Amino acid sequence: MALISEKENTVQQLEDIGRKMMIAARTAPKGKGKNTLEIILITDSEIDELAATLHKMGDETNTDFYHRDANNLEDSAAVLLIGTEIKTLGLNEICQLCGFENCAEKEKYPNTPCVFNTSDLNIAIGSAVSIAANHRVDNRIMFSLGKAALKRKIFKKDIKIAFGIPISATSKNPFFDR
Repeated sequence: MALISEKENTVQQLEDIGRKMMIAARTAPKGKGKNTLEIILITDSEIDELAATLHKMGDETNTDFYHRDANNLEDSAAVLLIGTEIKTLGLNEICQLCGFENCAEKEKYPNTPCVFNTSDLNIAIGSAVSIAANHRVDNRIMFSLGKAALKRKIFKKDIKIAFGIPISATSKNPFFDR
């Protein structure tokens, strides 16, 4: 009989749960069924590099919460990154939720998101964290991790808006008393 340490098992299980979170995010409903998302799971040295970027952002902006989030990241075995491109869906005059008359008008402002891009991103995030919750895994949605991932150019697509979800399984939730 093999002996498996709790730590070894926890790391493997968290990575497996992270993969399940990726599937949940991918299969979440999307506006017109169009995919604008990129979903990445990072572990090990990639987590360390993302944490270092957050610490640097904290130093550069004199902002403590970047350091706090970096410390939380360092206590995580896996991190799910989810980001969206900014692309209109071609709904034109029947939508106008972005505030423009139609998609062509919105396209004149390429950094203004189509409302469906951010809605799809948030629905995917909700689906992902529901998997973490179902497996009793501590997690927290953090925009700071998304900013750091964008700064590091982790995404392959032209992702403009991103969030990160670190996951952990310890005696005390590291994301609770912050």
